[in-house]
Amino acid sequence: QVQLVESGGGLVQAGGSLRLSCAASGRTSSSNALAWFRQAPGKEREWLAAINWSGSIRNYADSVRGRFTISRDNALNTLYLRMISLKPEDTAVYYCACNEMGVPHSVGTLYKYWGQGTQVTVSS
Repeated sequence: QVQLVESGGGLVQAGGSLRLSCAASGRTSSSNALAWFRQAPGKEREWLAAINWSGSIRNYADSVRGRFTISRDNALNTLYLRMISLKPEDTAVYYCACNEMGVPHSVGTLYKYWGQGTQVTVSS
């Protein structure tokens, strides 16, 4: 089992920045890929970014490419999402997720482990 705990969410003004963290514990391994998703009220879950174990492969959704940066520190077992130029439409609950095949894909149903989420609210 892998446990994931997100943190770093909060209230930020439009145009501001925020860094989310996801602490991983349990049976982590070099084969695991990690990803960030978000879900806004009344909206479907949206994939944002994914990264493989080494960080050599990073994939982004078109909606956040150029504004969000995914990274990981394996020594700390932590995944990060650096967000800049935030917009009110970025308001959502943000989740981290882990899959065991190691491919940083965008399909949420293929991720086995999920965190509880952290709220990000962007005010105008």
